[in-house]
Amino acid sequence: MLGQGGHAALALMSLLLLWREATPIEVPQDPKIQQDLKQPPTIVKQSVKDYIVDPRDNIIIECEAKGNPVPTFSWRRNGKFFNIGKDPRVTMRKRSGTLEIGFRSGGRPEDYEGEYQCFASNDFGVALSNRILLRVSKAPLWPKEVLEPMVVTEGSPLVLPCNPPPGLPPPLTFWMNSAMNSIPQDKRVSMGLNGNLFFSNVIAQDANTDYSCNARFFFTHTIQQKNPFTLKVQTSRRVAESTPTFLSPAGSESSKMVLRDEQLLLECIAAGLPTPTIKWFKKGGDLPGQKVKFENFNKTLKIISVSEEDAGEYVCMANNQLGSIRHSIFVQVKAAPYWLDKPTDLVLAPDENGRLVCRANGNPKPNIQWLINGQPIDSSPPNPSRQVLVDTIIFRSVQMGSSAVYQCNASNQHGYLLANAFVSVLDMPPRMLGPKNQLIKVIENNRTFLDCPFFGSPLPELRWFKNGQGSGLDGGQYRVYINGTLEIKKARAEDEGTYTCVANSILGTTENQVRLEVKEPTRIVRAPEHQSAIRGSMARFDCKVTSDPSLPTTVAWAKDDKPLYLGWRLRKDEESLTIPNVNEGDEGTYTCTVKSEIDQDSASARLTVLDRPDPPTDLDMSDAAARSVRLTWIPGNDHRSPITEFLVQFEEDRWEPGRWQDLSTYPGDLNSVILQLAPYVNYQFRVIAINSVGQSKPSSPSQRYRTNGAAPDAIPKGLRGWGSKKDNMEITWEPLLDLERNGPNLHYNVWWRRKDLGEEWSNVTTVGSKHIVHNTETYVPYEIRIQARNEYGLGPESNVVIGYSGEDKPTDAPTDLRVSRVNSTKANIHWKPVDPNTIQGEFKEYRLYYWRESSLVPSLVVSKEKKTKGFYSTMAQPSGILSDLVPYSKYKMFMVVANSRFEGPPSNTVEFTTMEGVPDAPRFFRINRRSFDTIYLEWDRPLEPNGILIGYQLKYQTVNGSRVGQPQLETFLPNATDFSLRLPDRSTRYKFYLSALTQVGAGEVYAEESPHFANEAYIDQVDIATQGWFIGLMCAIALIILILLIVCFIKRSRGGKYPVRDKKDLPLDPVDQKDQDGSFDYQSN
Repeated sequence: MLGQGGHAALALMSLLLLWREATPIEVPQDPKIQQDLKQPPTIVKQSVKDYIVDPRDNIIIECEAKGNPVPTFSWRRNGKFFNIGKDPRVTMRKRSGTLEIGFRSGGRPEDYEGEYQCFASNDFGVALSNRILLRVSKAPLWPKEVLEPMVVTEGSPLVLPCNPPPGLPPPLTFWMNSAMNSIPQDKRVSMGLNGNLFFSNVIAQDANTDYSCNARFFFTHTIQQKNPFTLKVQTSRRVAESTPTFLSPAGSESSKMVLRDEQLLLECIAAGLPTPTIKWFKKGGDLPGQKVKFENFNKTLKIISVSEEDAGEYVCMANNQLGSIRHSIFVQVKAAPYWLDKPTDLVLAPDENGRLVCRANGNPKPNIQWLINGQPIDSSPPNPSRQVLVDTIIFRSVQMGSSAVYQCNASNQHGYLLANAFVSVLDMPPRMLGPKNQLIKVIENNRTFLDCPFFGSPLPELRWFKNGQGSGLDGGQYRVYINGTLEIKKARAEDEGTYTCVANSILGTTENQVRLEVKEPTRIVRAPEHQSAIRGSMARFDCKVTSDPSLPTTVAWAKDDKPLYLGWRLRKDEESLTIPNVNEGDEGTYTCTVKSEIDQDSASARLTVLDRPDPPTDLDMSDAAARSVRLTWIPGNDHRSPITEFLVQFEEDRWEPGRWQDLSTYPGDLNSVILQLAPYVNYQFRVIAINSVGQSKPSSPSQRYRTNGAAPDAIPKGLRGWGSKKDNMEITWEPLLDLERNGPNLHYNVWWRRKDLGEEWSNVTTVGSKHIVHNTETYVPYEIRIQARNEYGLGPESNVVIGYSGEDKPTDAPTDLRVSRVNSTKANIHWKPVDPNTIQGEFKEYRLYYWRESSLVPSLVVSKEKKTKGFYSTMAQPSGILSDLVPYSKYKMFMVVANSRFEGPPSNTVEFTTMEGVPDAPRFFRINRRSFDTIYLEWDRPLEPNGILIGYQLKYQTVNGSRVGQPQLETFLPNATDFSLRLPDRSTRYKFYLSALTQVGAGEVYAEESPHFANEAYIDQVDIATQGWFIGLMCAIALIILILLIVCFIKRSRGGKYPVRDKKDLPLDPVDQKDQDGSFDYQSN
């Protein structure tokens, strides 16, 4: 048969299968809703269950609650009503249930110890606080006692008892001496959990007169000291060793009970000599490694936040070299009640169903008790809509007026839990909680949420509409959440509009509108790119942005995730950031962030600043040899541009002191090289590093390194023999370089002899770079060789070089010079060569001198400047072509033979004329437009007519962009130099081609295009005489002249001066005064 609990569980299961529960109403924290919402009280703040207070302070027991209407408060003490008004020491804070107990006017805090409980009440129920156990902290004095000195044999164990006075809360104990120094503790000497001081074995140094146990009390912040122990140690020559024994705990096993979530402390302290070591085990399993800590030199096992699986048998083992001993501690884990399902507040609409659940666990299993408004539910009036089933209360079809606060109390012998949960029956018409007519701007193609917070009891049904039309929005592109939010999965331009959310319940209807605008995204279309910049150059990061025209944007730059300060040097515009004169401090990651009011975009790029490398350091020489040495250095910082090569330079103090010269270059991955050196040089080296930016500064010079002298290795270069006069030969060569001397006293051995004669070599030794051989025949070949020598020996000899003595003037002239096949610009010439022996030097060419004597065109003046043309020919019947002649001209010419220095006598002079040719282009060709409908063409004769001009030919055609009209042709006599063309249309344009004519044909064309009507200043030139303003001006001038004539006539009629030009010489009266201009004054009688 089923017990009573089984029947209850079965009934609950059946009821839950048949009963449909409404979703509890969640009341929003909107201030308007909270202001109008009537709710039972809720405890929001209270003192701890076990409340220990300091006797020196006032006692404050906290109890705060909320509710609507505002709750009122009352207290019970030790289960009875606590009348606060009758005790003058007790007051309650305004709008609060917190008690304050003061002792200024006397009284003892101990008189108020007890169990307190707070009740918060309003029209809809009563909420309870926990039962608060109030106790006053105590710090009792140590009992008076006389401690006899303790005498212990060396090697024996010892326990110094502490036994601190009981305090509330218990004191913290520690051991010190009279100098207030802590007693040193170690594996042998340590304090136990009970405060006693344990010695595993005593040594002679433990003897002391002031072992004192101290107790520190938390609330009073006082330390009380026990009378000190005096320890005397009896020593002996031989201390007996002993096997381990336990000082604490006693026996072979013990037990320990601990509550769930509390701290477990297990202790094993052993005696023995040598001092035993302690190890811990757990039977049937491993110690929980993450939770276990070992303290007090492994004598204490500590487990934080114990759980049920930590129960079991724990074994501590003490061992030394003489043996071991074990102790088992059986740990039981009990539990005060803890929540599995804590009851929560329940807000229901009329006629809705609901339930309160109160599930708790513990060891032993807790007892569940329900209360309503602080009274046992069993003693409350029956309620047909409420059913209590052990840890659950079922509510069916609740009605207005049934609101209350329910308490669930779960308790066992180790503690209790108390929870308040109110049931509030609420009816409220639908209300919109969000702002009215909100404007929402979203980015195109983004997921969008339109919020419509609402509330009502019963919970309203919410529907969405767009632009006030159609059925509710749900499904497809749209989704409506239970909280009223409308999701648009991918906002598009056609989704713009006004959205209306309508909340409807049996108590009414309300609505709100949201206007949606879909905007184009803000994007960086040209992002900054990673770049490297040379120090001192300019860097530029692009950041070109596109955005919706209606959204203002701002562009901000950051460097290494920190806002970039532009200062005076950096420049920012709408599309870029410019960094002039880059330095190392500019290196970093630059981020461009563009923001609008609804979105943003960003892009980053890194700037790497490159610079010339730092100079190498620490030059060192090693592996010295006759003509080499190893040079080693430490490369400098490459400044983010790898070193590609090293340049080694040298300076020597013998030939060019102070001048640094390049020796050799080496790859950038080497820093130790063998330098090939020349003899007889006192070297000093330096190294320059080179990267893509440039060269570093030179390193500091190395120490000097001197090489020994040697015979020359080099042969003088540029050896040649040539004659500066007809009877000598100068032998010259390039002197050895300073580094090729190899030693002091450099000289040159020079040898020469006539070629092919088999004579002996002549020689000379000289320090210069030239030797002149005199009294030679004219232009004969010589064999020449040379050798360098110094104090250390002779250098290698050169190969034999052929040189020649000096040249003289050729003695013969070319003969029979003539021409053939002459045309307008070319003529073939022929001549007979000279005997090669008469050239008296190296044959260079036959040099033709020719000039234009005159033109066949009458009255044309020409230049008679001589020109030359060379012909190199060794044939028996040489010939050549003379080109670039002027047509229709008379020419003269003669020829000479030439060697390297001189020309021979001239040949016979030849005269010839060129044929007529086509003329050059006219000297100029101008186009003028003198009226709207006429073009005037003007030109001049060619500079070189190249014949007898017979006229001119003019071709022209209309042009319009790339289209051209039919060509037309006009011809003119040779004396014509102008032409007028009447235009069919003032906007017509022509292309003209003008050339001069001879009997041979048309000459070079001169092309021009007529000017455009609208762009030429002279287009608007018209007859000024037909202009109105000019006619008016002329009339005004004529009128003024007429007026002046009339004035002069009037003056003359009144008498005045005028000239007398009579044919007869009339005598003048003495009184007549003749003027200088031949006039005189007269008066009529």
